[in-house]
Amino acid sequence: MRILGPLVHVIAGNPPARRGRRVTTGAATYREGPAPPGLAPWVACSWELRAGPDGHVHRVLPDGCMDLLWDEASGLHAVGPNLTAFLSRLAPGAAVTGVRMRPGGAPPLFGVGAEALREATVPAPELWGDDARRLAARMEGDGGPAERVQRMLGWLGARARRAPRPDPLVAEVARRMAADPRTSVERIAGDEGIGARHLRRRVVAQVGYGPRRLARVLRLQRTVLLAEAEPDAGLSELAFRAGFADQAHLSHECRDLAGVPPSRLLARTP
Repeated sequence: MRILGPLVHVIAGNPPARRGRRVTTGAATYREGPAPPGLAPWVACSWELRAGPDGHVHRVLPDGCMDLLWDEASGLHAVGPNLTAFLSRLAPGAAVTGVRMRPGGAPPLFGVGAEALREATVPAPELWGDDARRLAARMEGDGGPAERVQRMLGWLGARARRAPRPDPLVAEVARRMAADPRTSVERIAGDEGIGARHLRRRVVAQVGYGPRRLARVLRLQRTVLLAEAEPDAGLSELAFRAGFADQAHLSHECRDLAGVPPSRLLARTP
């Protein structure tokens, strides 16, 4: 899950967290923290989004990741991989705290297949029963965002001690596609000594969709990162550097995956 609106934060592929990351606008404040070393194979980062006095609307972009999140209004949920962007609204002053998994990191840690959570937001007790209810009760206790994050990370850490490691092939696919969006599925499969169909099955099982869509998603994420780092860059330059064939290709993918043209997406308006 990626938050995009008056503020932007995107991690493409299989990223390290940006330590101490904090973004503040008139609409909202977003903070991010790195994953603890013991959770790094599964977890990309923790995060908090707090709306301003007028509330906040943000566009959630697909990213190949899943999240465990706590919402003061609706409680503890697992959020699966979305195929396209959607809008989410926060009430004035409301806060959401989450832990973002790496691509392919959630299924072994959650104990739930990625396809089962695709395009879904599921109350945690429906997946993990009393174990999740106990965590939800602790999340409702005293303490601020930092304490909530530590409770979630502690709960995930306990699961990690008995969870298998993420599929290394899926992690490598995400890494290579994030680093070079022009890398083909066939090239990766050949380098790994397996067939493209076998690679696709493993990616779908752990990410929730196939490697070609993952490549499209990561290429769009790369575009947003580039635009954030270089706000004066034109759309043609961004399209080329992000790995699109041309600006028209960027426009098509942006409308298809984000639901808006690139001029609107990169202007950080929902």
